[in-house]
Amino acid sequence: MDITDFYDTFFEEAGELLAEMEQHLLELDVEAPDPEQLNAIFRAAHSIKGGAGTFGFEALQRTTHLLENLLDYARCGELTLRRDLIDIFLETKDMLNDQLDAYRQSVEPDPEALERICRILQQLALEEIGEGAAVEDVAPAQSSAPISEVEPAVEPQGEETPVPASGRFRITLSDVSEKDRDLLIEEMAHLGKVESKSGDTARYEVVLASSLGGDEIEAVLCFVADPEQLEIAPAADVSEAPAVETATAPAVTESDTSKPAEKIPEKIPEKAPEKAPEKPRARAPSQAKNSGDSASIRVPVTKVDQIINLVGELVITQSMLDQVAEESEGNRDGKLSSGLSLLSRTARDLQEAIMSVRMVPMDYVFSRFPRLVRDLASKLDKEVELITEGKSTELDKGLTERIIDPLTHLVRNSLDHGIETPAEREAAGKSRTGNLLLSAQHQGGSILIEVSDDGGGLNREKILAKAEANGLAVPDNISDEDVWQLIFAPGFSTAAEVSDVSGRGVGMDVVKRNIEAMGGHVEIDSRPGQGTTTRIVLPLTLAILDGMSVRVGEETFVLPVNGVIESLQPREEDLYPMAGEDLLLKVREDYLPLISVRTAMDVEKAIADPTASIAVIVQGQGRRYALQVDELVGQQQVVVKNLETNYRKVPGVSAATILGDGSVSLILDISDLHRLHQSKKNQGAFESAAREPMSSATRPSEEVAYQ
Repeated sequence: MDITDFYDTFFEEAGELLAEMEQHLLELDVEAPDPEQLNAIFRAAHSIKGGAGTFGFEALQRTTHLLENLLDYARCGELTLRRDLIDIFLETKDMLNDQLDAYRQSVEPDPEALERICRILQQLALEEIGEGAAVEDVAPAQSSAPISEVEPAVEPQGEETPVPASGRFRITLSDVSEKDRDLLIEEMAHLGKVESKSGDTARYEVVLASSLGGDEIEAVLCFVADPEQLEIAPAADVSEAPAVETATAPAVTESDTSKPAEKIPEKIPEKAPEKAPEKPRARAPSQAKNSGDSASIRVPVTKVDQIINLVGELVITQSMLDQVAEESEGNRDGKLSSGLSLLSRTARDLQEAIMSVRMVPMDYVFSRFPRLVRDLASKLDKEVELITEGKSTELDKGLTERIIDPLTHLVRNSLDHGIETPAEREAAGKSRTGNLLLSAQHQGGSILIEVSDDGGGLNREKILAKAEANGLAVPDNISDEDVWQLIFAPGFSTAAEVSDVSGRGVGMDVVKRNIEAMGGHVEIDSRPGQGTTTRIVLPLTLAILDGMSVRVGEETFVLPVNGVIESLQPREEDLYPMAGEDLLLKVREDYLPLISVRTAMDVEKAIADPTASIAVIVQGQGRRYALQVDELVGQQQVVVKNLETNYRKVPGVSAATILGDGSVSLILDISDLHRLHQSKKNQGAFESAAREPMSSATRPSEEVAYQ
């Protein structure tokens, strides 16, 4: 077994441990730190150090060892936490992330950065604890028992050193090579006391006395061995284990005489809290089986994507079979009909099940912002409380990666422009601490994400003045809703001066462009003095789309349903010609540009007369348009195929899909379609048929609502 085969597992688990560490550090109350949180932070550092040592990642091991020492003093009450110490721990966590990324890319971490962070940690230990704590190099691991489980220290007698009370586990290694077995035993020595070991490659048993629980031991050992190769069970009743044991050399077999003796822990607190020892945790026998029965497994995203593509092909094939069966209705066999119906239901269930595999909770996204809010609020001298709601709401993993950047811009804007300084808030009768809310919830087939603050709100007059200065055409009676949309214009910023936080006029236009590229849209609601709420509506996944099929000439196109508002048949009295052959369609009190899909997409044999066509009212880039199509075909779920990957970028088109008859249908990009229509019109691409007089004989007299 090659140990490098487990690098990816280590990198992934270490990344999760660092994220967990950051979360606990941000939540930690320095005035009254929670022992459980301190223990969790310590265990994260200890686990990473153990894995780093196993894989030979020296820089990572050295840094985590120094951090682990300080955390051990903190959880033992010998290091008084302060806000500046938490800042140093967070900076160390960032450095560990950088080191992890370096090893992931098969390069050595920056040696200067390593020396700098080690020097900071050593100096901190020297100043806060004393000379004995400022170790230079990696030393043996500390006991990782929670502070509540540590027995009062016993004065050493001779060369024997007391260790904390511990539970005893029998760890069985199945089919583990001698090389990996040695690595595992060495790692166990960091987790506690190896009391005995015997066996062969097929089955090797180790008795380990440790203050950790079985789950924690397994998490560390799985860096080397597969879960199915490990079995961890209590070696004896915990109450039978002695409360205090001496760190004498472990029992060894003849084959182990060449092994070095166990190392003595570097530091034992002089005085532990006078508290009765708690019963150590041990896994029940039913839970001690190997992790082959685990409730979850790690699978690369590429494998999931491959399955999704295959399921998509299956759905397309099933649609083709349905269409063939419909065309031969007269000769259709009853068993064939029943089989096709069953296939249809199974394909749909399979499609939904495999799509759920790609869904991840929004906590994956929201967990990145406590650190950002903390650091930025400190930089701006503001007091801000971050509140998150709907963290369990699920979204496609591909979208969660792409939504992080837009949300980061919105959060930074709320902190910089929205929430006032403590003095300004007090003067306005508010609490000194501002509130920033991140929330997510499902809304039909979409997900609604909101970024809301209780700051000063948007200033209508200031935005209009800036728009005028930028040369933007703004109507006199523009609504507040449209005024707020002006901040998404490229280069638009109301900041008085440029800083490293904002003021350059970039960001909000990128936010809107990125969200629309994901098939969503963004809305803003603001009230002066009360705050601003930005709403993002996204589809749950980009792999499957609820689409409305429309026909133009002999072509069938698909419109995303989440962009469709309604459909109707235009009347001549509702059409208003404008300069340059533009047409406006009056829909109740609004006048919407009428965009001919026939003209934009160069479709032949399509209906030219608007009153003989159907107008589909759609929304894109915060505006509404009327698309002129020949007829509505119906609504269905379609499997989205990336057109750029398989062909090239096509103006006015976002993707493609395969219909039941095997033909390719283009999925229209509503926003780009308007730009394309304007471009074609400016080039004089209108056909003469577009200027034929409207025929009253073909003109319906009433609207038709699409359900």
